[in-house]
Amino acid sequence: MSQRTQRLADQIQRDLSVLIREEIKDPRIRMVTISGVKVSPDMGYADVYVTVLGKDLTADYAPSLEVLNHAAGFLRAALGKSLQIRMIPRLRFHYDEV
Repeated sequence: MSQRTQRLADQIQRDLSVLIREEIKDPRIRMVTISGVKVSPDMGYADVYVTVLGKDLTADYAPSLEVLNHAAGFLRAALGKSLQIRMIPRLRFHYDEV
C-alpha cells in the first residue's frame, strides 16, 4: 500500500469512527469498533473492517454489518464533506475475524 493510500485509510478510519458514533442512530448498531481500513490502489473502494462488542459475538455482528452497509452511501457523502479529495472511495463493511 502506498503512503498516500495509507494516509487516506487512516483518515477514513478516524472520520468513520466519529460519524458512526454521532450520526447513525439505529439501535441495531451496538458497540462497533473500526479495526482497520484498506483502500484499493485506484482509491475506488475502501474495505472497512469492524468488530462488534457484545455478549454473543457470533450472533451480534450480522445486524450491525447490515446497517453499516445500508448506510454506506450516507457515510460516503459525509466523508466527502470532510476529506479534501476529488473521489471518495465506495465503502464496503466486513466483519474482522481477528
